[in-house]
Amino acid sequence: MAAAGVGFGQLVRADLRHHRAGFVGVAVSTLVAAALITGLGILVESGMRGGLAPERYTSAEVVVGGAQSVDVPEDLPVPLTERAKLPADAQEAIAALPGVESVVADVTVVLTGDHGRVEAHPWSASALSGFRITEGAEPSGRLEVVVTGSSSTSVGDTLRLSYGGVEGEYRVVGIAEAAVTTERVPHVFLSAPRIAQLDPGEGAAQALGVFVAEGASPEAVAGMISERFPALHAVTGSSRGDVEFLESGAARASLVTIGSAFAGTCLLVAMFIVAGTLSLSVQSRRRDFALLRAVGATSAQVHRLVSREVLTVSAVAAVIGVVPGYFFASVLQSAFVRAGVIPGDFALAVSALPAVAAVLLVLASAWGAARIAASRPARIDPVEALRESATGPVGIGRARMITGVVLAAAGVTLSCIPLVIRGQSAAGAAAGASIILIIALALLGPLLVNRVVRLAGALLGRLSAPGFLASANGTADARRLAAAITPIALGIALGLVQLGAPAMIANEAAAQTSAGVIADLRVTAPAGLSDAGVARIASLPGVAAVNPVTVSQAVLDHHELGKEEITRTDFVLQGIDSAVASSTIDLRVREGALDLRGPDRVALSTDARQVLGLDVGDTLVGRFGDGAPLEAEVVAIYERGLGFGDVTMSGDVVRAHTTTGMSGLALIDADGDAESLRAALEADGFVVSGAGGVAAAGADGRSQQGWVNAVALIVILGYIAIAVVNTLMMATAQRSREFALLQLIGASRRQVRAMMRTEASMLVVIATVFGVAISVPPLVGMSMGITGQPVPMLPLVPGAILVGAMGALALVALAVATHAAMRTRPVDEIGSRQ
Repeated sequence: MAAAGVGFGQLVRADLRHHRAGFVGVAVSTLVAAALITGLGILVESGMRGGLAPERYTSAEVVVGGAQSVDVPEDLPVPLTERAKLPADAQEAIAALPGVESVVADVTVVLTGDHGRVEAHPWSASALSGFRITEGAEPSGRLEVVVTGSSSTSVGDTLRLSYGGVEGEYRVVGIAEAAVTTERVPHVFLSAPRIAQLDPGEGAAQALGVFVAEGASPEAVAGMISERFPALHAVTGSSRGDVEFLESGAARASLVTIGSAFAGTCLLVAMFIVAGTLSLSVQSRRRDFALLRAVGATSAQVHRLVSREVLTVSAVAAVIGVVPGYFFASVLQSAFVRAGVIPGDFALAVSALPAVAAVLLVLASAWGAARIAASRPARIDPVEALRESATGPVGIGRARMITGVVLAAAGVTLSCIPLVIRGQSAAGAAAGASIILIIALALLGPLLVNRVVRLAGALLGRLSAPGFLASANGTADARRLAAAITPIALGIALGLVQLGAPAMIANEAAAQTSAGVIADLRVTAPAGLSDAGVARIASLPGVAAVNPVTVSQAVLDHHELGKEEITRTDFVLQGIDSAVASSTIDLRVREGALDLRGPDRVALSTDARQVLGLDVGDTLVGRFGDGAPLEAEVVAIYERGLGFGDVTMSGDVVRAHTTTGMSGLALIDADGDAESLRAALEADGFVVSGAGGVAAAGADGRSQQGWVNAVALIVILGYIAIAVVNTLMMATAQRSREFALLQLIGASRRQVRAMMRTEASMLVVIATVFGVAISVPPLVGMSMGITGQPVPMLPLVPGAILVGAMGALALVALAVATHAAMRTRPVDEIGSRQ
């Protein structure tokens, strides 16, 4: 090549000019991949730097809260769902530090008014947001309240507020206003003694606002607090919202976790798609590479040429793709708000870093795909290269075949793990097997397609001439057909697995809940049930037993298989009254006895036991949802963990470690007429439903995860759909000379189109069979792990829509591509490819 005086730059420009169709396909794949990864990168960055702006804590330069996460070795911290408690002496200790002028404590008590949720605070906490009395006076009496200026009430009015199902009438004694507006939740101010009476923590500080002395730096004071008190979290600026709004930290952790996992899946899919389109592009230039090898080009030179071409196209496409990526991040933000992953006013962090990372990742993937695609034309003998330029490559390499067979065996083996080990962790391993099986299909695709087309060829050949030609084309160029089949099979397999997993979990959770709740009624209050509210329910005539149920979180220590260091996993923690469990709830205990009286007793689900490696009599170690240490003896193992949470303790113990100190619901065993009791409870302001309306513990989290899975599936399938169209357009455009030759030897345009319709139908059928076949082992494994049944319960309508949509998309794309490839007159097309 160098001796001929032709530089790489000239060759690259010539190839880009003369093979525009193939490189456009590569550009589209990389552009969309860059947009996806940029958008997901913005979500990950937002999980690190985004959040909620403070509302009530705007006047305090530094805000201090408890540590709201638990560190996990070699992994991301686990966010705590309950507010971490502050040490009793934290306020005095911080006030004594240099540079601190004063420290104001805040306590939040959740009430319910006529228009929904209301947050109450002691009047002293009004200084954190600069509230001042504009009319009336400060609250001092037990049932006195100060409202904000946005309220429609006036001084002297009566305000009805409920705490945990017990209503109280408060007299409005003052109206306060501040420069800031509290838009998220209405706020009222009560006297400190009343707050202490309502708060389960007896008015202990939940957050501290620090006012720094004149001349002192808020950042320096915050750093000093964090250094002196490692268990505390001191923040300034916009980060103050993390302490004020507990959901801010949880939302940030969710964005990092979901965004990272989502980006990883998208990058893997992008590698498949880019590799497939690049493989087609290289195949379309077999003649060029054969000539280069024949005139003395070395393997390294061919690799260098292909890499430079691909990187040139990919760099331009990736840079263009990052622009829609920023708009895509806004779309994902709206979707995650709807899913409940992040609050509606969660601010994204936008910078150039995700764009740079996306470009680098896409270019690295494209370079790797280029190396793989160029490997055969680079190493093949020049004479063999010239032969293949006319007939196409025959078969696949031994190394590729062995790798594909090994991966296929590994995927099937992983899918069979639930046959030996039950539980969600085993089901998760089975779900991961789908990716391995898809890689195996990509490697073995040409060989499998060749075999399948040969089997179908005899039947198609007897049916019609177009059928004979379609089967002959598929047999002769199995690589091209496999490249078109792979993205369709990928979409079907991923879609069925993503649809099946949440459906199986939801169905099994609902079945366990339905079978496990033996109470007559379910009672709730808008903001939860306090101890006084539960006592009020128990005092009503016709109530035989009341079982208050509290749902929280436990972060538990355990050893992963084959590792010595401790890791931590969070579980749904359920609190119940085991004394009345026999008449209200059946967890299906298999070992031990459900006697949870006392703070040091715990029951585990079979799934949790498997993950933690504990049995009855062992000691469980971890932390409650507020970060407090948890150590208890395992006294029982039960089966219905999906329906009622994986960890169960005494309700009194669990409520002591929640933010509100209230139960989420109460299960009622009626003594007599349940309908009369329902009417009495509703008359007292409680929300009552039948036992069948009980939601499973952790149902909100599973619903949220279901939304996230749906969003991920839509995005990934959208990308795969673009890839399907892109791949089929490329593959068909390469055959314009073939179509012209068929017409010159006597075939009509109608017959050529009939051949392509037959080939398209064959392609769709094979892709559907492969996609379903890949999804069957993981789905069966997940079903065994979750339900114990070998036949997976799939949502049939969404599954049918998925398969039908992918097939219809392929048929339409091939029809359009065929029409486009036949626009040139046959004589002109033949003459243009010499």
